Amino acid sequence: MGFERELKRYLTYVKLEKGLTANTIDAYQIDLQRYLLFVGDTRGVGNLSGIAVHHIESYLEELAALGLGTSSVVRALSSIRGFHQFAMADGLAEANPAAVIDIPKKLKSLPDVLDTDEIMRMIATHNASTPVGKRSIAILELLYATGMRVGELCSLTTDRLIFEIGYVRVIGKGDRERIVPVGEYAIRAVNDWLEQARPLFMKGPEKAKRAVFLNQRGTPLTRMSVWTIVNQSAKDAGITKNVHPHIFRHSCATHLLEGGADLGTVQEMLGHASILTTEIYTHVDRSLLLQTHKMHHPRG
Repeated sequence: MGFERELKRYLTYVKLEKGLTANTIDAYQIDLQRYLLFVGDTRGVGNLSGIAVHHIESYLEELAALGLGTSSVVRALSSIRGFHQFAMADGLAEANPAAVIDIPKKLKSLPDVLDTDEIMRMIATHNASTPVGKRSIAILELLYATGMRVGELCSLTTDRLIFEIGYVRVIGKGDRERIVPVGEYAIRAVNDWLEQARPLFMKGPEKAKRAVFLNQRGTPLTRMSVWTIVNQSAKDAGITKNVHPHIFRHSCATHLLEGGADLGTVQEMLGHASILTTEIYTHVDRSLLLQTHKMHHPRG
């Protein structure tokens, strides 16, 4: 990142002059490191005076596209405003481009995300000693751990599980393949389903027997079935939000980003195509991808 000196000066300022808590300063640092990496590495801006309004707007929309919750986008903008205001007052830049930016209307209508406690409550509604319960727990854990789409989950086959090294091969939109890290909780839950319960469901056609998730007829689980499992889990957990399988994708992205993961890593993990540009983001080494997942995902 090319703005280490400026960021260090700002963090020293907020620590000494504003008396903020250590947690608040850590949140500022995470928000601003990710932002400055975006404008520097992704947009090629070399100094603070070169940052324009459209750079900040693009960054906020990238956060939204990756699934960050509205409140977190608002917090990120607040951090950015404070940083640019300090830079202008300290003579590091001539203007504050964030001063005129408001949260775009389309960001205000972003879908809800689940917090970690809500996800754990949903998982806890299922009886892990029953075959159907094992399947439901495995589905919820895998959706949350990987952020995969419901269609990707339903089409997942056993040969794409590479659990011995902590990954799963996901076939996404346009038949594009990506390698996604899977945390220990999800691996344990899926293995429990595969070994203890799935054999009881294997009574369908031969071609269906490679599917990871089967229904009681022995055929691959459908999107509607997964939707029903997720929706009922939320109701049983007493969650009043509009909960559907895709909310796990938003929640996975939000929790990784709020934990400090960078945009490019999360984008690669989710197989997300930017809504703003066809520019190819920096690809990360798979060992770094796995390390990032373990460090920043609550159940990695």
